[in-house]
Amino acid sequence: MTYSAHASHDAVLRARVALLGSQTLPARQEVAAYRVLVQVSPLAYLPLLAEALYEYSRQDFAHLPETALALRAEAVAAARRMHAMEPARGLLLVKALNRYREQLVLMDRQEEITAVEREMAQVASGAGM
Repeated sequence: MTYSAHASHDAVLRARVALLGSQTLPARQEVAAYRVLVQVSPLAYLPLLAEALYEYSRQDFAHLPETALALRAEAVAAARRMHAMEPARGLLLVKALNRYREQLVLMDRQEEITAVEREMAQVASGAGM
């Protein structure tokens, strides 16, 4: 599912109905729903999107490291947005960064690992963790 800068009322309604349904959604559909809903209520849905993106990367793309890394990078971006709006949400950002770092370790990307670890330390020290 693609999404634009402004979700249509129908897209928002479909996303909410999908998430409220009685069945468990596949990770792909859950991510798609949260991508829509984050546009209308970022404070409520950014943390859920970050978590869903991680699960999606782990469940569906463990065998495709570049795709898993891209999904975890998107999770970090969502956590950064949340942290910018709600600075007390540093733990969410550190968690997303750590998961991104785990994927980088699997891919042996040392330079990027160092940068992520530096950001994790900055966030942790700034958030008083």
